[in-house]
This record gives sequence, C-alpha cells and structure tokens, in this order.
Amino acid sequence: MKLLVVGGGGREHAIISKLKEKKNVEKIYVLPGNGGIAKDAECVNISATDIDSIVKFAVDSGIDYAVVAPDDPLVLGCVDELEAKGIPCFGPRKNAAIIEGSKVFSKNLMKKYGIPTAEYEVFDDSAKALEYVKTAPIPTVIKADGLALGKGVIIAQTREEAENAVKSIMNDKQFGKSGDKIVIEEFLTGPEVSVLSFTDGKTVVPMVSSMDHKRAGDNDTGLNTGGMGTIAPNPYYTKAVADECMEKIFLPTIKAMNAEGRTFKGCLYFGLMITENGPKVIEYNCRFGDPETQVVLPLLESDLLDVMTAVTEERLSDIEVKFRNEFAACVVMASKGYPVKYDKGFEITIPENLEAKVFVAGAKLENGKLLTSGGRVLGVTATADTLKNAIDKAYNEVKKIHFDNAFFRSDIGARALKALEE
Repeated sequence: MKLLVVGGGGREHAIISKLKEKKNVEKIYVLPGNGGIAKDAECVNISATDIDSIVKFAVDSGIDYAVVAPDDPLVLGCVDELEAKGIPCFGPRKNAAIIEGSKVFSKNLMKKYGIPTAEYEVFDDSAKALEYVKTAPIPTVIKADGLALGKGVIIAQTREEAENAVKSIMNDKQFGKSGDKIVIEEFLTGPEVSVLSFTDGKTVVPMVSSMDHKRAGDNDTGLNTGGMGTIAPNPYYTKAVADECMEKIFLPTIKAMNAEGRTFKGCLYFGLMITENGPKVIEYNCRFGDPETQVVLPLLESDLLDVMTAVTEERLSDIEVKFRNEFAACVVMASKGYPVKYDKGFEITIPENLEAKVFVAGAKLENGKLLTSGGRVLGVTATADTLKNAIDKAYNEVKKIHFDNAFFRSDIGARALKALEE
C-alpha cells in the first residue's frame, strides 16, 4: 500500500511511526513533513493547505489511502477533494470539520442538542461585545470563531483584559478573519481532560484519555502555547466520568452531527472540563490533538491503519480497538522565546538508542544536519508501567538531547501524580 499523510509536525510524526508498523505498507509520503519525519517517510514540499497540489500528487502517485491530519486542510475540504478522485481518506469532510472550524457552530450545536457546555453569547459587532463585557462575570473566556493555531482563546481575569481581548481579536484582527465573530463564555473550573476518539459516524471508540499542559512555564505560568507536554491516561478521567461522557457528550454529539446532515468520520477530539456539575465540553477538534497524539498512539496495541480503514468503511463496530495498560509522558522541547519570538537554525543532536520516542515537530534537514525551524521542536515520549516511571524516563532522555536555546517545562505530569496520590 502507498500511504499519504498530510501535515508536518509532531502529531504527523507520531501517526507515521504507528502506520509504519503495518507490514504491507510499501511507501509513506508526507506533505510537507519536516527534517525529522524524513527518516520515516518521504517528504514532499507541498503545503498542507495547497489542496489542488495535494490531490494532483495523490492521483499521480497512485496513493491507496490518505490521512489528513491538521485542522486547516480538513476545514478547507481536503478529504472531499481526495474522495472525489476515488482516494479513501481518514478524516472528516468539510461540512463535518466545521465542528472545529467555527466555535459559533459548535456552541450552537451543543445548545440545540442539550450537550453540556459553558453558557455563552455570540458577537459579530465589537461595540456590542465591549458593552457586554462591562457586566459579564469575571473571569470570562473570549474565543475567536475560526481556526487560530490553537491560540484563539483568551481567559480574561479582569474587565480591562476582557476589553483588550475583544479589541485585539475583533478590531486589530490578531487572528485575521477568524476573529470576525467571537464567543464570550462562562469561565468553568475543574480538571481538564482531552479525549480523542475514533468514530465512523455510528460508533464512537474513545482512545486513552490525556492531560495537556498549555502554559509555557512551570506551574502553569506564562503564555498559552500549542502544548508543552502531556501524559496519559488522565487520572481525573475515571470510569464513572467516562460512562457519563459517553452517555451525555460523545454519542449525543455524533447523533447531533448526523441530524444536521454533517456525519463525522475520523478522529473527533473532545476537550472536557470535569466541573462540580459534571463533565462539560470546552472545545471540539476535528482531528488528532497535538501533543496528545504523541502519548495516545504509543499506547495503541491495535493496528492503526486497520482502525482507520474501519472508520472510513463505517465498520468500526466490527473491530476491537485495544490500548496497552501502561502510562505515557511526552515532554516538549521548544525554542527559547516560544510562543512569541525565537531564533531558528540551531543543530539538534539526538543520540541513538534512546529509551523514548522522539517525535519531531519543528526541524529541517540542511547538509545532512537536523536544525531547529519552529517553536515546538521535539516531543520526547516514554512509556512505562507507572506514570512516575514514564515521566522520569522521558526527562532522563530529554537531558541527552541538545540544541542551543532549548527550553522545556520541568513539571509535566506533576499535577497528575498529585491526583493519583489523593
């Protein structure tokens, strides 16, 4: 089989590492990939958002199956265009990817079908939004409607911060057209849980739960990032919580999308908060999360390609999806200054025979050397029989890897370990 993976970060590297385990995979192409992924797949310099070129390449190369991993090409309809040429895909079509592509759509969907989420208001006029935040409960959460590289959410602790957030998103266009509309919603409290799930539009199979660490600094300080590390499974996601989520959130979401004529097939990501009033949806993503994928897929025992094709062919209920009863921890090594300004072009040295998987997110190959080219550079993932052992192993391996201006959080998993002790 010839496979095509669209994307070029740590998530895609984790997906490709798992797809490689399939014995009848003859070739994997990745568009555009990166310098680290080049070890595991053939990188082709086509942007993940250049849909026409992706489709032409897939047809010309005789691709048997495609995995569209990032949000942008999914929202742009990459799956629709590939399927129109007879190429089966893993990932939702454009009309289903809107569940992430528009916060307004997803919030209205939850309201219409009674899926638990935070109270909210929608605005397309900044003057009305500014008037609203004068009396809204503080803290409050302000979200750009469209895609914003995972950074379009601002938690305002004061009225001044709320007003500045509205102005920067709606007036200054910090996130471009994504900020033409905004959602202002109730601030929820409680442990956060990420649950990725396989779904073929009928059956939902949740993957191992995980806990992301969004803030740049230790003890959840600093700016929001795309994710500085993650652990799995999440200790707050108990069997009782999982059962409640399946009954009140997961299945109702799939049924709601079907009722709207937007059947969702692929990986549906549920960002949840376990509040004192039960689990509520913070956000949906229409794809594998990053860096959650880097801890979830290493624990997958079943063959990933078998699961993906079962999703595509709507026979997910016919197969068993198994995960190992272990723990995983991923520590992200980033460039100093991320998520704002950072220098690039530093050589990365990764020793052979590490006791961890290194998923490359932001690096390029130049004259045979691997150089930093992004804010998040590497995800170092270890698995073990206990969470503490997985965390210790990941950090031990991080210490062996070097590039100038590297920084990473030193407390990935600390909150989860504390929860296990309670």
